[in-house]
Amino acid sequence: QVQLVESGGGLVQAGGSLRLSCAASGSTSSINTSGWYRQAPGKQRELVAVISSGGRTDYASSVKGRFTISRDNAKDTVYLQMNSLKPEDTAVYYCYASNYLAYWGQGTQVTVSS
Repeated sequence: QVQLVESGGGLVQAGGSLRLSCAASGSTSSINTSGWYRQAPGKQRELVAVISSGGRTDYASSVKGRFTISRDNAKDTVYLQMNSLKPEDTAVYYCYASNYLAYWGQGTQVTVSS
């Protein structure tokens, strides 16, 4: 079992920055992929960024060049640095981790005002 706890969401003006954190506990050595998804009101949950255990990353086209995913293996924590935020980035952001099962955090709200 893996437990995930997100932090770092909030309200920011367009053009601003936020950093989300996702702390994992439990069987963290079994995790092979971590990432962030988001869900805006009335929309489906969508992939934002993923990072493999080897450090390979991938991003949604809408955030490429603005967001950076990283991980600190010593702290079992994954980060999402979000720069140049836009109102359309407003959503609940969910941390994700997988081994042979998928695990989700409780979500953290990010609101970008215009």
